[in-house]
Amino acid sequence: MTSATPGPQPQADPAPAAPAPAGQRPRPRPRPRPRLIATDLDGTLLRDDKSVSDRTVAALAAAEEAGIEVFFVTGRPARWMNVVSAHVHGHGLAICGNGAAVVDLHGGPGTHSFVKIRELERASALDVVRRLRAASPGTAFAVERTGGLHHEETYPPLHMEPAESVAPAEKLLAENPGDPAVAEQPVLKVLAFHSELAPDDFLALARAAIGDRATVTRSSPSALLEISGPGVSKASTLELCCAERGISPEEVVAFGDMPNDIEMLSWAGTSYAMGNAHPDVIAAASGRTVANNDDGVAVVIERIVAKRREQNS
Repeated sequence: MTSATPGPQPQADPAPAAPAPAGQRPRPRPRPRPRLIATDLDGTLLRDDKSVSDRTVAALAAAEEAGIEVFFVTGRPARWMNVVSAHVHGHGLAICGNGAAVVDLHGGPGTHSFVKIRELERASALDVVRRLRAASPGTAFAVERTGGLHHEETYPPLHMEPAESVAPAEKLLAENPGDPAVAEQPVLKVLAFHSELAPDDFLALARAAIGDRATVTRSSPSALLEISGPGVSKASTLELCCAERGISPEEVVAFGDMPNDIEMLSWAGTSYAMGNAHPDVIAAASGRTVANNDDGVAVVIERIVAKRREQNS
């Protein structure tokens, strides 16, 4: 993958710690200074009204000024990134669709471009639909393509926009869905909704039915699942972006609140669950901050930046 701008050069490994005197514990190797902040949006960086607070805007700018890259890593599609497109600095990139796309937001609202796509193959998507129909009757499906959302008639209006088309999932995923332009658009993920199952129960059921044929997660408080290609997650795509820049997991600080953040929080050297986070997220993170409505991401960033200024003074 080629990024929009070259990343910083890798830092040299720290010198090995000197042997401890007899009878003393060796000193722990100092943790590398953060070089990249990876933050989820909904329930994490954004307040519940979907706004970015003034405090958070200032913290993001301070991080970039201190030489720390900020990546927005979200389940949102690229076209829903207007809420933060004014706050991208430097590289201008965001990871969208739970890792299915890397998007350049430099152009501003409505002019984003895809830098990398990790699609869900059509045959795999059809297999997912077949398996979930059998395992959980009553499931309603939607298909997220690079050009928009397509869904079944029974799929509820959960999103911010009307569907590009309405039809059974099998037709939406057919080799020829009726519109040649749509057929050329990669599938980023399949969404599955159940009106009766509890969210975590639906997630467990779907993972058992699908296995490693696709990646199944969720970020909604409702029983809405997000299904991506095998191995596609926020963590795996973030790892690719960091590798381009010579950034190690130990140099990454990550924030999240829902199950779709767990792999990213486990991968990053330092991670924070929000005060409002799902219990499984709290268990996966190395630390915890206050809730999104209390600017929990900004609280940590301010501390990181203050420490860097102190070290540089």
